[in-house]
Amino acid sequence: MNHDVAYQQCMNAGCRATFGVTESLFACPKCGSLLDIRYEWERIAVPKRLADFGARWATRSNPLDFSGVWRFRELLHFCPDRFKVTQGEGQTLLQCADGVAQYVGLDKGRLHLQYEGCNPSGSFKDNGMTAAFSHASMVGASRVACASTGNTSASLALYASAAHMEAIVFVGAGKIAFGKLAQALDYGARTFQVEGDFDDCMARIKEVTEALKLYLVNSVNPFRLEGQKTIMYRVLEGLNWQVPDWVIVPGGNLGNSSSFGKAFGELKELGLIERIPRLAVVNSAGAPTLDRIVNEKQVRYNAGKFDADVIYKDYEWQDQTHLRPHTIASAIEIAKPVNIDKCLRALEICGGVVRSVSDADIMDAKAQVGRHGLGCEPASAASVAGAKLLIQQGVIGPAERVVCILTGHALKDPDATVGYHTGKYPKGKAVKGKRHFSNVPVPVANDTAALVKAIQS
Repeated sequence: MNHDVAYQQCMNAGCRATFGVTESLFACPKCGSLLDIRYEWERIAVPKRLADFGARWATRSNPLDFSGVWRFRELLHFCPDRFKVTQGEGQTLLQCADGVAQYVGLDKGRLHLQYEGCNPSGSFKDNGMTAAFSHASMVGASRVACASTGNTSASLALYASAAHMEAIVFVGAGKIAFGKLAQALDYGARTFQVEGDFDDCMARIKEVTEALKLYLVNSVNPFRLEGQKTIMYRVLEGLNWQVPDWVIVPGGNLGNSSSFGKAFGELKELGLIERIPRLAVVNSAGAPTLDRIVNEKQVRYNAGKFDADVIYKDYEWQDQTHLRPHTIASAIEIAKPVNIDKCLRALEICGGVVRSVSDADIMDAKAQVGRHGLGCEPASAASVAGAKLLIQQGVIGPAERVVCILTGHALKDPDATVGYHTGKYPKGKAVKGKRHFSNVPVPVANDTAALVKAIQS
């Protein structure tokens, strides 16, 4: 393939510099802005219908056709097949969830949950990591690095092991769930617990990768977001290639929302869909930066001509006031999302909205997801809590078809789950408010009669 069918382009409307895909760049070297992957679609043999991608299920003995990312490889055509690193990612579920629909206020048959916990490392991150590692392989990288709240480090460690690369991860001391830390350790990553939170780790990892010329796989890496586009392709596949009315996603570092908007914009450009769904990005109230930027400060993408100074000043204000995020949903406990520019674009493409929900509402929604057959980590449930809020506000109607993204497996953060049901949360993570759906374990004597009585009571 010719590498020039794909290229990197600066997101800054006043710059728009372009670079080849064989370069390892994690910001525009001319102005420092985020980079985007662009394609010369007329030079790529993209199938005429989305349904044509489904034919690859018949050849799933080919690892690339089995992958729920590379099955759609013409839509992320930046890397020759020989460099692609796959671990069978993307074997995910789109499940109609009538019990949860009743909880949020949707009609029967109108709510679907896209469950990314089935991925090899247990979260959506694997969709992006397979793409990032394929690019890393193409450019000859041997050491990869990330800052993480947990899921990125777990996924990086897994793919580094598969690709025989050295993995280096920075996590905030005391800021990572044990389920995720255990994965990074088990897969062999060199794990550094930095005295700070995710935003501190992100600042340090950028400096260290520059100093040591490491390959960075955080979502500032534009190739990682190309892989995350495929979550939306699989949603469409699960809906028999029909477009939902709404996609609702948790908002942390804003990689998913950014990639979803890009995916739908490209599909519309290619004529593969007739309309674009609306997008809702849901923050935790304990980490509401996007909500504040969009709803209080009224920043809009405006075809790339947005007022970036508002964002910079907000981040400076956070530093000056020593504001730190705090939420039970550790995966979205991020105060300075690196992809905010791209998320603003996604909101424009998709006519999107932003909301914040409380930790108590997140945990109630999580309990409902679990009660009806799909366990998820707390951050995942922000999408369901957001759906409930938007329906209460009249933004979403009860007959609209809604897809909520569940980003990670329940066992990513079992301490939070047990804390909700018992009222004994991990230190520093207590959630205020009633636990409306708690399932409290019952202490019983080691006696058959006592057990029978307890069961019958």
